[in-house]
Amino acid sequence: MSTSLLYHAFGLRGYDYLSAAYEGGHVRFTIGQRPHTRRCPLCGSRRVAPRGHQQRTFRTVPIGGKPVDITLDIPRVARTRCDIVRQVPLDFADPRRRYTRSFERYALHLSRLMTIQDVAQHLQVGWDTIKDIQKRDLQHRFKKPRLTRLKQIAIDEIAIGKGHRYLTVVLNLDNGAVVFVGDGKGADALLPFWKRLRASGACVEAVATDMSAAYIQAVRDHLGGAVHVFDHFHVIKLFNEKLSDFRRELHREAGDQLHKEVLKGTRWLLLKNPENLDPQRNERERLEEALRLNKPLATVYYLKEDLRQVWAQPDKATAAGVLDGWIRRAGASGIKMLQKFAVTLAMYRTGLLAYYDCRISTGPLEGTNNKIKTMQRQAYGFRDQEFFKLKILALHEAKYALLG
Repeated sequence: MSTSLLYHAFGLRGYDYLSAAYEGGHVRFTIGQRPHTRRCPLCGSRRVAPRGHQQRTFRTVPIGGKPVDITLDIPRVARTRCDIVRQVPLDFADPRRRYTRSFERYALHLSRLMTIQDVAQHLQVGWDTIKDIQKRDLQHRFKKPRLTRLKQIAIDEIAIGKGHRYLTVVLNLDNGAVVFVGDGKGADALLPFWKRLRASGACVEAVATDMSAAYIQAVRDHLGGAVHVFDHFHVIKLFNEKLSDFRRELHREAGDQLHKEVLKGTRWLLLKNPENLDPQRNERERLEEALRLNKPLATVYYLKEDLRQVWAQPDKATAAGVLDGWIRRAGASGIKMLQKFAVTLAMYRTGLLAYYDCRISTGPLEGTNNKIKTMQRQAYGFRDQEFFKLKILALHEAKYALLG
């Protein structure tokens, strides 16, 4: 093997090829460091005296399907001025690592196309080795995302497992990148983010959240000058939850068996948008029959459809009229669930109409949450919480596809 091949194939420069061996299915190359390349690890001086050597073996990129190992007697040198005796630094491997930088680059390239376990099996190394390579790369690139140009953000929490375990995620709405992942949910989870945001000098213009009191107070304290938009996705989701509870209550109170059967079969039909009803399964006819038999249910359902129109108006003044009209109709309906919801919307009226000042929502963040859940399923969960957070921060670069 030529010295040129050592450089072009394995990234080894300043070393001479000594021998090759084939042991246990591995290709093992032995190399030697040229004397003139030996330097002091502290000051970089070439005026060093030899003090023996330490043999080490490094895994490098494979040849075909064969693993390749590089064996090197690493010189130990003494430097009188620095008063040390240490091994010379290596330019092809990081300290305390048993693989070369070319191997690390190759593993990272494969990681974009394969799972950690697949890469480990292909390279015939441990799963933890590939995870360590990925984690170090993610730490280098995503541990502290830049917040200087942050203008519009969305904040929401995501459940990551059983036992009410949550993470709070902050998304940059301009490019879809996650810029912060905090432990737990609520205002306390965002404290490290506010600290970094102040230090960055960023000027956030708008923020989208749900109607959580904790988020409202946190945004008021730290982003008082920003437009705070209460996301319409969460408003409709909250109303759908109330609608399901209301249908369940009607089912319990229904005395007629026919009414019970009709109500039982309409759970998902009530939650669907009218344009999504399947005509081949007669879903529209079944829904209309249920609404005809139960007037309170029909009132709640049609008000749900009218509520969606608040965010479909051409301007803020028209939307305010639609919202105020909806609140009056719900309050006059005589249905306790609608009356309570009308009070809630009246309380958060300013944030709901702020959508027309800055048309943002947490919709992109919901898509990110779905990606996080997909990533969890593919990995069967993550025990290393730091690694999991780094994967979330890099999620905008990830691509998920069905393999098979």
